[in-house]
Amino acid sequence: IIQLPPQETIDRLITLYNQGQLAVVAEHAKKLTREFPNAFLLWNILGAANKGLGRLTQAEEGFRKASQIDPNFPGAFNNLGATLQSQGKFEEAAAAYTKAIQIKPDYFEAYYNIGNTLSDQGKFDEAIAAYTQALSIKPDLAEAQTNIGIIFQERGEFDEAVAAYTQALSIKPRYAEAHRHLSLMKKFKSTDPQISAMRRIYTDPSISDEDRCHICFALAKVYEDLHELKRSFEFLKEGNALRKKAINYDIQQHQKLFSKIRKTAPLLQKHSLNKSLNTNTPNPIFILGMPRSGTTLVEQIISSHSQINGAGELRYTDKYGFAIATGKVSQLSSALNMFRKQYHDELVKHAFGKPLVTDKLPENFLYIGLIFSAFPDAKIVHVTRDAAATCWSIYSHYFDINGPRYCYDLSDVVAFYRMYQELMDFWNKHFSNRIYHLDYEKLTLKQENETRNLINYLGVRWENACLAPHQNDRMIKTLSYQQVREKVYKGSSQKWRKFKPFLNEAFEGFD
Repeated sequence: IIQLPPQETIDRLITLYNQGQLAVVAEHAKKLTREFPNAFLLWNILGAANKGLGRLTQAEEGFRKASQIDPNFPGAFNNLGATLQSQGKFEEAAAAYTKAIQIKPDYFEAYYNIGNTLSDQGKFDEAIAAYTQALSIKPDLAEAQTNIGIIFQERGEFDEAVAAYTQALSIKPRYAEAHRHLSLMKKFKSTDPQISAMRRIYTDPSISDEDRCHICFALAKVYEDLHELKRSFEFLKEGNALRKKAINYDIQQHQKLFSKIRKTAPLLQKHSLNKSLNTNTPNPIFILGMPRSGTTLVEQIISSHSQINGAGELRYTDKYGFAIATGKVSQLSSALNMFRKQYHDELVKHAFGKPLVTDKLPENFLYIGLIFSAFPDAKIVHVTRDAAATCWSIYSHYFDINGPRYCYDLSDVVAFYRMYQELMDFWNKHFSNRIYHLDYEKLTLKQENETRNLINYLGVRWENACLAPHQNDRMIKTLSYQQVREKVYKGSSQKWRKFKPFLNEAFEGFD
């Protein structure tokens, strides 16, 4: 006979979970699983609490146990899929969601989650099909409609994106995130009815902090368009403060990280691999620097070449190399070999038969020592831009969950920028002749000359397509999706100056 805990015990755990007391839930649920090892609901609750606490390995274990005890419980498979997806195990996640749908064919949440997983993998047509299936079951699922809009937006299909966001808002008029996305797609006039709709949401005292944050960023865009810059800045400041509060960021987290990286770098150099990769396998080109510094444009230029595939922002350096770069590994030679193999196995999936692949994660500047130790022949393109323009652009944009965490406070942004400059000075002392520094402003002023120099550094023959990056129709999964659809233009680095009166001299000393 399978023993189950009393229903009131389960109800109490669920109440605590809903109150956000995740650590308490995890502790109690773990004890109860020893007493009631076959209670699948307990394992599911334990998995959910651990996932909320960011303990993804333990969460996966809980959901797997729940699904093994009751193989007909679709919720456990859906939760397992979400946990696997959070770990970047997309194929396994899709399999778990599919299992949930086999058990419950009208499980719209699982279809929606499959859509998210496929989108994360760059399988956009399949993602749209999954979202559409979710909408056929639950037509008022505005989140699915919004995610379809995001895919259109990243493809450069802006009319379709506007239509999708508008449809999402017709389903759910108070959907703050859809308002924010739609605000980026148009130039506001004072008569636009969306403005009063957003003002009503903003003034509602029952609004959540998350929704208020989305609306603040959207209203900042509205009042910038209407040239009411003081109001624009006030909304931007409030939205950023709400975002910083939600993610609980402290600049000391990065100060410690930078220190560990500098301390470990000489050891990595000592154990550098001296053997190049097999010439038959694709080689990486790392495009890095600060976010909003022009890295997306540079990737568009480089990936316009017939021998180079643009893979976008890959997260494998951090995933497989963080422990090595921060001094948490003792056997460095074998660790570097393993890192190179793991990174390369992932890179192959993005090559599509081309010999060179770009990895455009800006934050890879943290790992330059690791990269050169594992890939002796690596090409690194460091993109620089006017410091104040870069910092303002970071502060004035809303980033998703994978974005930088320091960007919601002007003093944090400036402090981080100075740490980045110091670290780049450190790398230049060690690898000065191996890093290619590309000035964004120079690129916009002397496009052909700078582009030819860049292509020459990469060691491939010249192709005229590299002068027309706006005609490159690959997907753009960064905030620069609109700019790179236009011809290279000058003057964007001066935009911040109109907000200078409100910045409290935050950028003094940059010049």
